[in-house]
Amino acid sequence: GMFGLGLEPTGSKDPFALRRAANGIVKILAESPAALTLGEICFLAAKGDEKVVLKMELFFAERLEFYLREAQGQAYDVVKAVLAVSSNDVGDTVARAEAISEIRSSADFVAVCAAFKRMKNILRQASERNDTITQFQLHLSTFEDADFWKAINDAGDGFSVDFDGKRYTEALRKLASLRPVIDRYFEATMVMVDDLELRALRLGMLQYLVATFTKVADFSEIVVAG
Repeated sequence: GMFGLGLEPTGSKDPFALRRAANGIVKILAESPAALTLGEICFLAAKGDEKVVLKMELFFAERLEFYLREAQGQAYDVVKAVLAVSSNDVGDTVARAEAISEIRSSADFVAVCAAFKRMKNILRQASERNDTITQFQLHLSTFEDADFWKAINDAGDGFSVDFDGKRYTEALRKLASLRPVIDRYFEATMVMVDDLELRALRLGMLQYLVATFTKVADFSEIVVAG
């Protein structure tokens, strides 16, 4: 009701202690195998009013960020990375953050995060220029990057199986194992070549990479030293 009346907490003002109540809800959802998602709670509480649902979802996402940082002690960039993907299922978001914290010390994982930052920049620039991006299953025999494509495709299949089974640490290990393949590719290959057909294929491959592996978190949010 408070959100519908425009009485949601602002700044430091929270006369109805809604933040504390919401923190309690997030804690319960995080620590019990709850069936409800934040979206469902907001929808029920807002009686389906879409504007109010959106306000409440934003509010709960902030509370979840607070929980991950204060109660779980997760690093700021890890929290940003998982929330960038989804905050609807609280227990699942906590599990994804824990998996990233677990693998965070791996040099391979950190290097892959840096590569994702680079890939997202390339894709962003391509989209700003309205470059063509080919989105189809590439025919390996005719594509000069066939080895790279096969390696990321195979890893992507394994990653997806682990992701669907909520085995996030294993999924992230598979991603980290791609480091030598990704490093080699970027050292040897220019994505933005003059050959527009080849450029479109390479952009399509990067898009596949980013879309397939960032289901756990947006790795470009992970702060990489140096």
